[in-house]
Amino acid sequence: AVSWRPSAEFAGNLYKGEGILPASPQNVWECIKPVAGGLRTKWDQNVKDFEVIEAISDTVSICRTTTPSACMRIISPREFVDVVVMKQYEDGTMLSAATNVEHPLCPPQPNFVRGFNYPCGCFCIPVPGEPDRTELLTFFQTDLGGYLPQTVVDSFFPSSISGFYSNLTKAVKALKA
Repeated sequence: AVSWRPSAEFAGNLYKGEGILPASPQNVWECIKPVAGGLRTKWDQNVKDFEVIEAISDTVSICRTTTPSACMRIISPREFVDVVVMKQYEDGTMLSAATNVEHPLCPPQPNFVRGFNYPCGCFCIPVPGEPDRTELLTFFQTDLGGYLPQTVVDSFFPSSISGFYSNLTKAVKALKA
């Protein structure tokens, strides 16, 4: 399910995705965790490249994500620079949270529009009594930057989030095989 409301952070929307995936929290996490060389670039059609600019600790890093063009190239390639925090809770929930940041080692790059992620994240939540099922909550509030009409952004995000869940489901099934 995808829902949204106006963001308190910027002039766009806060999008919430929620669903149950047919895999353990560890397998879902393996597919979405924000690490260099991770699986996300292989299955997420909205992530072209992901790199760690600076590892601040085992759980905090500065990362750059690039995206391909989208919506029949109406949306040109974007880059996002974020501080990313990863955490595991006692109940087995795994969290990845991020927000935009500027970093001297990552100035805006040519051929990309700089976008901005406002506080966002993914929660992999164990389903009690069902070790091969995971509740995934996602929150996105992204300013794509550039000169896109809000109607383009508003039509892109819900279908993009639905695609994220669909492609992630395929990825976790392939990981289990």
